[in-house]
Amino acid sequence: MSSHSCHLKGGRLDFSLVQTEAQDNLISLLKKCPGPKAIVWDNSLIGPVDLVAQNKVLKEHSVMKMFPLQPEPFPEVDVAHVIFITRPKLHLMDYVGQNVRADARTKTEKQYHVFFVPKKNLLCIERLKHIGVFDSINLVEEFRCELFPFDADVVSMEISDVFKEYALENDPTYLYQTAQAIISLQKLYGPIPKVWGKGAAAQQVWDVITRLQREKNNNVTTKPNQTSTIDQILLIDRTVDLITPLATQLTYEGLIDEIFGINNSTAHFPIDNFLSSEERTSESLSEDKKQIILNSADKLFADIRDKNFNAVGAFLSKQAKTISTQLDNTQERSVQEMKLYVQKLPQILVKKKALSHHTAIAECIKEVTDSYDFLDTLQTEQGFLNCIEDDKASPYIEDLIAQEKPLVKVLRLICLQCITSSKLKPKVLEHYKEELVQVYGIQVLQAITKLEKVGLLKAQSPTCQYANLRKALCLTMEDTSEINPTDISYVHSFYAPLSVRLAHKVTKTGGSKLLKKVLKLLPGPTLNESPAVPKTLAKSDPDAPQVVLVFFIGGCTFAEISALRFLSQQEDTNVEFVIATTKLINGTSFLESIIGL
Repeated sequence: MSSHSCHLKGGRLDFSLVQTEAQDNLISLLKKCPGPKAIVWDNSLIGPVDLVAQNKVLKEHSVMKMFPLQPEPFPEVDVAHVIFITRPKLHLMDYVGQNVRADARTKTEKQYHVFFVPKKNLLCIERLKHIGVFDSINLVEEFRCELFPFDADVVSMEISDVFKEYALENDPTYLYQTAQAIISLQKLYGPIPKVWGKGAAAQQVWDVITRLQREKNNNVTTKPNQTSTIDQILLIDRTVDLITPLATQLTYEGLIDEIFGINNSTAHFPIDNFLSSEERTSESLSEDKKQIILNSADKLFADIRDKNFNAVGAFLSKQAKTISTQLDNTQERSVQEMKLYVQKLPQILVKKKALSHHTAIAECIKEVTDSYDFLDTLQTEQGFLNCIEDDKASPYIEDLIAQEKPLVKVLRLICLQCITSSKLKPKVLEHYKEELVQVYGIQVLQAITKLEKVGLLKAQSPTCQYANLRKALCLTMEDTSEINPTDISYVHSFYAPLSVRLAHKVTKTGGSKLLKKVLKLLPGPTLNESPAVPKTLAKSDPDAPQVVLVFFIGGCTFAEISALRFLSQQEDTNVEFVIATTKLINGTSFLESIIGL
């Protein structure tokens, strides 16, 4: 296993196994195409596949060039094979066809292949036949990679359209893929003896899993005598908690994602913050962005990513003093002490570089979080989450519309107000719609219709759902400590993610009266099953912490991940949460995927 995957091995589930299986699968496919080759990538797969097979691995197997899959043909290239690696989407088949036809005109001898991720699709194959290029394709294969490992406790399918397709378009295709992903996890980590879920999508996914396992005679383990590594799976339909993605994340990693965006463990920052004053005044720079990889391979990042941002500055300052002391305190050392110091010096310098990077990132974040714009937005959000004056039009939202602020930012606040308020009068929502159309144009109505259909925009409801949930689950905590937290509400400074509060209640209290009362307030059926697992495969050490896999169907935020990690670290929990999701999201990316921006 390569060094870049060491950070996948720290948890109770060894997620390097997910990486190894995917990498081996890709390599076996590449070996079917001997000689120099070019890969033409579906853009949505470039980053995720890099998590399982980096460029070095591809080059070792004769991949000479790589291009994005676009309507325009890829550049002329002297290779024996051109491989299209793509998700099974009809419009991408059109791109494949255009590329194959354009390249065939060069009259160079090449073979063309299509590798579908994760499965072939008959409609896509029919499209290739319809546009007349199927006969030019030598191999049609499946690159069976349902999940991409991000860290020792996080895997993601990295499909942004899952929520939109099942909640808006009633298309169950991705729910079937989600079920396949869970079966793949069981093949690696053994059968899961306890299943709990909430929401229509959770029920559908489990029904598919049950059917597929019945068809295969319940044989989901590839290894004989493989014990159950996962004690329980919680399937959470994103529809059950639409509030959390809309609230601004206030953890270090969450804010990086909110402000700069994290894609496949990588973020890009303004390069000025990473340069000395001399470097800034020198000749023009070749790039204006600094790319940083963010995972637990960076020890300092692992230490601060789940902290509330207000606790990060003091922590970095303390680290700076420690490193400064280690570097400066070289006088009056014995020869033996100097020898040890020289041995440790490379590690100290690595820490110093990481500290420099994260100090620069924290400065980038602070420039935003200190702004009136950010603070006013936060204050408005917190008012809605506390049910304060949430039944009337918000002057702040009206100001944002008048200033023509980004549409998604405005919609995000309106959606949050609608979900948290059971008192919002229809005329207030109509007022917002009129203002939006007047400023952003008639086309905004299409976005509004989509948000209404998935339940993000709604007026007065007969029951005070959020108000009751807020009270029953203690969703808002006024005395939350951001520096030394004792409750998961620290991830939003005072709001506890509903989804995580629910996960905690399920694993801690099982079928309590409070939980049953709460579940009635939430949409969709409740799933609670204990599939039969042979005694020989049961957990060997009953006293070890329970491993609970929380699978978010429709997306998961970094704040939710931080909250689950926080619970895992509590002595009284005796549970280690592991996270799987269809996509890592923030409020902006979540809304954009729904309305099609």
